[in-house]
Amino acid sequence: MIRAFLWERKSWILMFIFLQFFYLGIAFLDAAIPVASILYVSFLSSLFFLGFLFFRYQRETRFYKGLEEWSRNFTISGVPEPDSPFENILYTILTEQGQSLKEAASENRRRLDQEKDDLLAWIHEVKTPLTAMHLIMERMENDALKAPLKYEWLRIHLLLDQQLHQKRMDIMENDLYIERIDVEDLLYQEIKTLQSWCIQKGIGFDIDLASTEVLSDSKWLSFVFRQLLTNAVKYSEATDIEITGTAGDQMTLSIRDKGRGIEPQDLPRIFDKGFTSTVHHNHSASTGMGLYLTKVITDSLLIKIEVDSTPGEGSTFTLIFPDRNEIHQVMGM
Repeated sequence: MIRAFLWERKSWILMFIFLQFFYLGIAFLDAAIPVASILYVSFLSSLFFLGFLFFRYQRETRFYKGLEEWSRNFTISGVPEPDSPFENILYTILTEQGQSLKEAASENRRRLDQEKDDLLAWIHEVKTPLTAMHLIMERMENDALKAPLKYEWLRIHLLLDQQLHQKRMDIMENDLYIERIDVEDLLYQEIKTLQSWCIQKGIGFDIDLASTEVLSDSKWLSFVFRQLLTNAVKYSEATDIEITGTAGDQMTLSIRDKGRGIEPQDLPRIFDKGFTSTVHHNHSASTGMGLYLTKVITDSLLIKIEVDSTPGEGSTFTLIFPDRNEIHQVMGM
């Protein structure tokens, strides 16, 4: 702040120095003017000038230091009262702009909340005819027509489900309910949802879990399983997807497919929002949101997620669940 203050006043400082040298030059040129007296006057005036600068620095920087706080929270309440006409003009302008920005931010927040509520309501409304469509398809006898219809229905269902969870992400912490969960039951529920798609692609599941009970939130954990299983099915063809689990202080669960795999340069970015692939960039089935949402949810559930993949051989996603003590400490159970 001192450097900024001196730089702002550089013209006045240079003018003062110029005048001192000007007076001394006149004293050297005019023998009638004693040089010692001019030097004494210059010394005293320099002391007064330094004192004046110090006084003005203390007086003026209070206002501008307060402006630094204003830039962070858009409130003018912490800024000292202006001490000059120019500061008063600036104070008035900033007060009006700060109020305008807060009103605009509040209005934007209200609109975003309204749009989110409208979208959530729309998703719930759409689920009603989707459920009716599913019941109608179940009664169809033409299997050749039924299979592709169920596949397209499933795609719509999964996209709506992903959008629903994405919009509820900011209130996830308020929605968590930690309880004892049988992960095998959750896995079978999600596999059953994907059954028609798996039959169409000739995909089976090989499940071997050493332990099935964890402490977590069943709704959000189901979404994690849904995303990982959907990816495994999407990029596999006529193979079995292996689901294995280990017991211990920290249970692990791995989902391994034998699909196309992930390129090494893509692995560090697969959990980035909107990232699809550098190799299969034009793949229209990818949205770049599934694994991003999965990572956000697993972080909130204190679950570590690791990926191991070889191009052409498949991918393995491993979930490492927290131990019970960690869950109790963090969740306040």
